[in-house]
Amino acid sequence: MREMTARQRQVLDFMRSFTERHGVPPAVREIAERFGFTARAAFDHLKALERKGMLERRVTAKRASRTLVLPERRPGGRSLRNEIPVLGRIAAGAPILAVENREDSIPLRPDWLAAQGQDVFALRVQGESMIGVHIVDGDLVLVRRQESAEPNDIVAALIDGEATVKRFAREGDAVVLRPEHPTMKPIVVGADRGDFRILGKVVGVLRNM
Repeated sequence: MREMTARQRQVLDFMRSFTERHGVPPAVREIAERFGFTARAAFDHLKALERKGMLERRVTAKRASRTLVLPERRPGGRSLRNEIPVLGRIAAGAPILAVENREDSIPLRPDWLAAQGQDVFALRVQGESMIGVHIVDGDLVLVRRQESAEPNDIVAALIDGEATVKRFAREGDAVVLRPEHPTMKPIVVGADRGDFRILGKVVGVLRNM
């Protein structure tokens, strides 16, 4: 194996520290921003690290997020990651029909999951209503299953069988699902509405490379 350059070592160290904090490696854009690269230069560094055996490519039936990951394995070759299911799509905008067919899976570190809650799934976002908190069309939101929320939590919720991601709030007895977009209106759910439930709290966001 050829030696890494000083810059490649810096990129790899950044990927390791980012993965420790967030449970997943950084996207190309995040690497480029960290070092002042172009996206093309960041991608070239990742490809070089892959050729040198410092990163491995994750093969999936469908392209989800991050395909190059750190090759962390236990003795005997068992992976140190858990696979999180990608369960269809969710709207960042008007609610859309909840589709929970499993599309794919993504690897996350078990210790990160333990910190965030074990029962975690991912949904792919459609729409731009949460752009103010940097959740954009095509992102994957990581959702920890729970039936309640605190004010200001970002949640995945089901309304009339349709799913949406919004910021949770209360006004009296009503639940208010607020967008993070200056031109979009909140969804108000009255106390007498029985066809509403919280699917879980958003605990992370993954962006396509």
